[in-house]
Amino acid sequence: MDLSIPQFSIALPEIFLLAMACIILLVDVFISDRYRIVTYYLIQITLVVTFLLTVPQFKNYPQPVLTFSGNYVIDRLAVISKLFIYLFSSFAFAYAREYIESRKFSRSDYYLLGLFSVLGMSIMASAYSFLTIYLGLELLSLSLYAMVAMNKDSVLATEAAMKYFVLGALASGILLYGISILFGITSHIQIDAVAQVLQSRHDIVPVFALVFVLAGLIFKFGAVPFHMWVPDVYQGASTPTTLFIASAPKIAAFAITVRILVQAMPNLAVNWEEMLIVISIASMFLGNLLAIAQSNLKRMLAYSSIAHIGYTLLGILAGPNSSQGYSAAMFYISTYVLVAAGAFAIITIMSRDGVEFDKLNDYRGLNARNPWLAFMMLLLLFSMAGVPPTVGFFAKLGLLEALVQANLVWLAVLALIFALVGAYYYLRVVMLMYFEEPTEEMASVPVLVSSNMMVAISLNGIAALLLGLLPSFFIDLCRISVG
Repeated sequence: MDLSIPQFSIALPEIFLLAMACIILLVDVFISDRYRIVTYYLIQITLVVTFLLTVPQFKNYPQPVLTFSGNYVIDRLAVISKLFIYLFSSFAFAYAREYIESRKFSRSDYYLLGLFSVLGMSIMASAYSFLTIYLGLELLSLSLYAMVAMNKDSVLATEAAMKYFVLGALASGILLYGISILFGITSHIQIDAVAQVLQSRHDIVPVFALVFVLAGLIFKFGAVPFHMWVPDVYQGASTPTTLFIASAPKIAAFAITVRILVQAMPNLAVNWEEMLIVISIASMFLGNLLAIAQSNLKRMLAYSSIAHIGYTLLGILAGPNSSQGYSAAMFYISTYVLVAAGAFAIITIMSRDGVEFDKLNDYRGLNARNPWLAFMMLLLLFSMAGVPPTVGFFAKLGLLEALVQANLVWLAVLALIFALVGAYYYLRVVMLMYFEEPTEEMASVPVLVSSNMMVAISLNGIAALLLGLLPSFFIDLCRISVG
């Protein structure tokens, strides 16, 4: 048993995050509603400081370093994942501010629960044992369940929260069962120790455990066949909550998937590659097909997220046989989160007076009502569709190259066909914004955007364009992180 003193400096960002979350929680109890905005600013300051504490770790720890008895690791994957998580979470909170202030539900609950979710995601990114992964995952999940249920007056939100909680508890149980099987056959929970023992196992039991572990991971991603919660939760939850769920948690899910599949089970690569091929094809097929039939924009984006997770899994399954598979997958999921957050942010900006502007018809003639907002939405949708010169084009191109390198040309062709199908429903929204006249009801409602929101969404939309014009730095960053 390792009784050495842990290197607390490695976990300094998480320690600071936890301390500030507890302090802000106490501060929020004692301040009046008039000064409740202080909670928002304290949380944003916390994320900025945590980000600054994490940045030096990229240079200080070029090689992986283990601490806390081998349960915690700091490496390039952990650092980059955490930086993305803090950045996207900060934007999510900024987008949510005006929406939450105009609603009746508690303004502090969203930010505090979100901060605890960020802590869970940060722990997941550096987790190097199945116990730490599970603790971080549950901290994230329990916070998200409460965030979905925040709008107590909404029947849709209550129904979505119940579905999310029940299915999430089931998925957690399945994941824990798979972990217990692995512990039973290896007597270890650390990633490297499990990998070492599994090297000498050639029976069916590790594959049996893999099925349960992968099922739990796929649920957190929201891929087929564990996608049932995604459209209902995306539609039922308040738009800022949907924005948060669609952004940073995807990065954390990617990090633990790489830890478990690539680092803990490399000798089972043939088995999990075959499973991921089926999951990715089913996700791309059902996600794109069902998105076409939707009239609700949030629900359409929910089904499209299922398809995008399918594309991400293509990079992971190509990784063992391609030099750029894992980096292409990380680049793809990071850029998808960037543009998905922007798309949901525009829905958040459009919604006002207690009304959710989430129907496709609500965006008819948006160019005539607010040309800049329509242009930002166009850039974000083009990126999701993979239209050059946006960043989504290079993300999809990287995945296709990785598949070709892995001698999976047929899968690359299939992914390209599904991408063309997906472009249809994205371009349909663009057509509504630019080539349709607004309804009489919508034409009389001005689209007012505050300067803060305009700056935030402009940064988001322009980033989707600039990262497409100059993608090399971002691609190299992803390549270094999973090297």
